[in-house]
Amino acid sequence: MDDMMTHRMLEETATTLSALEEKFEAFTSNVDVFYTLICGSFIFLMQCGFAMLCAGSVRQKNVKNIMLKNLLDACGGAIGFYTIGFALAYGEGGKFVGTAGDKYFLNGYNGRAGKDHIDFFFQFTFAATAATIVAGTVAERCKMQAYLLYSVFLTAFVYPVVVHAIWNDDGFLSMNKKLGGIGMMDFAGSGVVHMTGGCTALVAAIVLGPRVGRFYDQEGKPLAEPHTFAAHSVALQVLGTFILWFGWYGFNPGSTLDISGDKSGELAANCAVTTTLSAAAGSITAMFFDTLLTMCTEGHAEYDITMAMNGALGGLVGITAGCAFVEPWASVIIGMLSGLIYVGASKLLIKLKIDDAVDAIPVHFFCGMWGCIATGLFAKDVGLFYGEGKALGVEILGVVFIIGWTAGIMTPFFVLINYLGLFRVDPTEERVGLDISHHKGAAYDFTTADKGDVDDMLEKRTTAHGGVA
Repeated sequence: MDDMMTHRMLEETATTLSALEEKFEAFTSNVDVFYTLICGSFIFLMQCGFAMLCAGSVRQKNVKNIMLKNLLDACGGAIGFYTIGFALAYGEGGKFVGTAGDKYFLNGYNGRAGKDHIDFFFQFTFAATAATIVAGTVAERCKMQAYLLYSVFLTAFVYPVVVHAIWNDDGFLSMNKKLGGIGMMDFAGSGVVHMTGGCTALVAAIVLGPRVGRFYDQEGKPLAEPHTFAAHSVALQVLGTFILWFGWYGFNPGSTLDISGDKSGELAANCAVTTTLSAAAGSITAMFFDTLLTMCTEGHAEYDITMAMNGALGGLVGITAGCAFVEPWASVIIGMLSGLIYVGASKLLIKLKIDDAVDAIPVHFFCGMWGCIATGLFAKDVGLFYGEGKALGVEILGVVFIIGWTAGIMTPFFVLINYLGLFRVDPTEERVGLDISHHKGAAYDFTTADKGDVDDMLEKRTTAHGGVA
């Protein structure tokens, strides 16, 4: 009798423990989904940051145009990534693109209690970020149809190939394949996201040409000094910068992809710290380095807020690859050098007469390249400064691959749409402003009250006051 009761109690205990285990697994799974949802939402908020930064950086006559393009980035990116981009990037098999068909249109990709769908959402926000980088560079002179074409093309085909090569376990540069014994370390996308978007922006800017009056006069003769178009709202620029910085706490810590793993919390926390320090160091370094250059050339000190803002963004891009692999002290150095690289690259583009309306190319392409190289230098235990050199070699190979693939595909693409007359707006429309020529009017209503109505109001007030007296 006692044996039967003991056996029954053991069975009931085993059943209870099994039920608790299932509930705990469901709970941890839901916590991971929620964590990824929050981080993905942070990243999606970066679309707002890009919109504010771009809108503040362009002239008032083009605000509505650039805001619409940022909105359409999210829309085009969602459709392009949903249809084929996600399958090419994360489909199983293949060294360059996914060959399995289970992710096209998310066909059959919903079998892990929400994890599959949240995985798509999180990766979509990265794809949309890559596309948005280009918007600011070609602002104020790019046709809407060209923008839609390259936005969808980038998120549906060009970006996914880079993702598959580096982030997919089957990719030839992935850490799973361990090329060179380690694989390419790009934790959150200095190369995959920012270099890809920045390289696309560079090609687009070269093919599209500068804005009217930027480097040449009306007769096509070079100006003695490049003309600077003043940003119409510094307040929007600063707001956009802070929103982007905030979004990076989803971008980098969120790339752990879960929070329930043994090391996930530790990695996420390290990412948050290194991200913060690199951004701060980049901002301060860029501003004061530019101030020093001004003092040397003009004899007085000026503190350029644009340098401070873009220096912070450069520091954020620079740490994105190695945020989980480097120590806090190294992130400060990475951020400082990102600030210097940003300032140097910005001035280089002007020397080369390449017009980037918001300095996206120096921030994303050049600092993204540095972020990959910096990971090969500073990554704990495997970086060059820790006595190993293979990591740096693989990082450089990854940089070369990203540039070769992106420029090799996007150059003929932009040349073709430019040849077909689909790329650049008419010079007259550009001078008038794209808001009026393309979007039914200016973004801001500066209409004042009718003078006659104002006079009537003042007369009535005077009369009423006299009556009371």
